[in-house]
Amino acid sequence: MTRHPPPATRHRPVLMGILNTTPDSFSDGGRFLKPDAAVRRGLQMEREGAAIIDIGAESTRPGSKAVSPKEQLRRLLPVLRGIRKRSKITISIDTQSALVASACLEEGADIINDVSALQQDRRMLKLLARCACPVIIMHMLGTPRTMQKDPRYKEVVRDILAFFRERLRACGEAGISSSRVIVDPGIGFGKTLEHNLEILRRLDEFQALKRPIMIGVSRKSFLGRITGEDNPSGRVTASVAAGLAAVSKGASILRVHDVKEHADALGIWAALNSAKQEPSTVL
Repeated sequence: MTRHPPPATRHRPVLMGILNTTPDSFSDGGRFLKPDAAVRRGLQMEREGAAIIDIGAESTRPGSKAVSPKEQLRRLLPVLRGIRKRSKITISIDTQSALVASACLEEGADIINDVSALQQDRRMLKLLARCACPVIIMHMLGTPRTMQKDPRYKEVVRDILAFFRERLRACGEAGISSSRVIVDPGIGFGKTLEHNLEILRRLDEFQALKRPIMIGVSRKSFLGRITGEDNPSGRVTASVAAGLAAVSKGASILRVHDVKEHADALGIWAALNSAKQEPSTVL
C-alpha cells in the first residue's frame, strides 16, 4: 500500500511541494481546484526538485472552516490518482480525517500529514497503528478558526517540546512506532511573529526529540510583516532565506510552494557544506 519515502535526516534535506486543491488557501487558493491543473502542478514540482508532494483539500489558514471528509475526498482522489498514474513520487496527504487518510492510503498515498497531531479525529491513532506509513504531527495552539487569537505560551519552545513528547507517548501507546513520526513545530499555527522567530532561532533544540523535523515557512504572513510584502506570492525570497535558516538548525524537510527556488538554494547549501553530500533520509 505504501512505499518508503525518499531519503533525509542528517544530510541534505528534501523538499515537500505544497499542492492545495482548495478554493480558500491563503496563498494559492483556487489555482488548482481542477484535477488536471493540480496533477500538472504536482508533476511540475517533481521536475523542479520536490521529493514529496503534499496534497491537501482543506485550508488551515487562520479563520478557515472545516471541510467534510466527503468533500475532501471529492477534491483529493482525482488528483492523487492522476499523479500516481504518472509518477512514483512520494505523496503525502494533508488531512485531519481518518476516513480521508484511509481512502487515500488505499489509493497509493505514502504519508499522512495531520496538523492536529492525531487529536482531531481519534480514529487516526488506530488507523495509523495498522499502517506502515510515516506520520507527520504538527503543533497548533487551538484550531485554525481560533489559533491566531492572542496565542500565549509560558515558554514557546519548551511548551512545544513538551507537546511533542506527549504526542510521541500517545503514538507509542497506540502502536505507532516513534521511528515513523516526523515533527512539525507549526510555524504560524497559533504563534505570533516573535514566537515564530524564536522557534526558528532555537530549532536545533527540537533535535532532542530524535525525530526528523519538518518546517513550513513558505510565503507565510510573518515573513510579510518583516519585509512589508502583503502579497504571499511576493514572499519567495523571504521564504528561501527562512528555509535555509531552518536547514542550518537541523530541518530535514522543507514544505514549500516555490520548489525550483528552494531546490536551487539547497543545491548551493549542499555544495558549500560537502561536495559529496548525499540526500538524507526522512526515516
